[in-house]
Amino acid sequence: MQNETMKKPETKNFIVKLKNALENQRPYLDQCSQKEVFPWEAVKALIPLGAWGMIYPKEYNGLGLSHYEYVQALEEFGRVDPSLALTAESHNSLCGHTILQFGSEELRAKYLPLLAKGTMGAWALTEAEAGSDAKSIRTTAQLKDNHWILNGSKTFTTQGSVAGVYVIFAVTALPNGEKGISAFAAEPGPGIEIGKKEIKMGLRASDTAQLYLNNLKLPQENLIGAPNQGFSIAMKILDAGRVAISGVALGVTRGALEWTINKIKNKKQETRSLRTRWAGKDNPGLKAEQKIIAHLTARLHAARLVALHAARLFDQKKRYAFYGCLAKLLSGELAMQATTQLLDLIGEEGGRIDCHAAKLFRDSKLYEIGEGTSEVQALVISRYLFSNPELLLKPPNLYDFNEVGGNK
Repeated sequence: MQNETMKKPETKNFIVKLKNALENQRPYLDQCSQKEVFPWEAVKALIPLGAWGMIYPKEYNGLGLSHYEYVQALEEFGRVDPSLALTAESHNSLCGHTILQFGSEELRAKYLPLLAKGTMGAWALTEAEAGSDAKSIRTTAQLKDNHWILNGSKTFTTQGSVAGVYVIFAVTALPNGEKGISAFAAEPGPGIEIGKKEIKMGLRASDTAQLYLNNLKLPQENLIGAPNQGFSIAMKILDAGRVAISGVALGVTRGALEWTINKIKNKKQETRSLRTRWAGKDNPGLKAEQKIIAHLTARLHAARLVALHAARLFDQKKRYAFYGCLAKLLSGELAMQATTQLLDLIGEEGGRIDCHAAKLFRDSKLYEIGEGTSEVQALVISRYLFSNPELLLKPPNLYDFNEVGGNK
């Protein structure tokens, strides 16, 4: 697959600058993870590059990257720090992308430039009793005197306590009594109370919090899209988000492999690992490590091809959701399996809380869960296959994407 990013000098320049900037922030990001604090200094450092408006059009102070380019940028985030990567992906793909794709021109003009300048965005869908089953949310929104009044609660909201812009989903009812889910844009203020900030196993520098909505009053024009269309909006945003978050998971795997290879090459004294001992290149004992790294690298390249293929289809406005699910399933499980196997290789050092491999192991679990669990991806993939077996039998370049491959 030809690297289309390299056709655009400005995009190549952005990727190089982003990679260098992230490397410069690595020590600080490691400290934030250990202390469990949000990395505001890293956020500020990336503002001049445009990292907080990667997929927003230039008219809204964004970079206007294609998703093909965006996935590659997110891989660089994931390679250095999975927490900051989740911040960048959820900020761009969930909050901002919802407003960009479905908001009015007034909402786009108001909020997208703010988001591009580093005001954090949050996407509040999940509730205590509504995780994978988004239709079960209970937060309500009632239209009174040209304002929407929201009441309810949200949980596991990424950027929940640090956001300056929220996209909130709530149950609404039309005058004829028909009920559905609608999406709204909101800002911090009266009616939004920050609840518990989650203490997590991994992604400790990513902010995750509960939200309580108590008579949150929003102007009628803060409705995103049409009334009762919020569930459809959420599903379409998650379809695209799965393509994007695959780039992050690929970066986590790549970063783990780079770290492990460097560890092997620079090991100066023999130690015992869980599988075999480190030794010189002529000792056959090293073959176990070589085999693991080679197989993981092969899977990394395969998963990247699927993710970039899905991103290209998105950019071409062709059906991409099937390939997005494949990419999410492959990349998320690969990140978890790679960090587990590589943690095995380094032996007792992996038991230290400050061990980088242990950090990646803890961080990677989210990428099997967020924006659709592996189980959900498998369910959706199987449904596509049972309705269109040709998805299994034909290579991608032979498809008529107007007929198969999922939703736009």
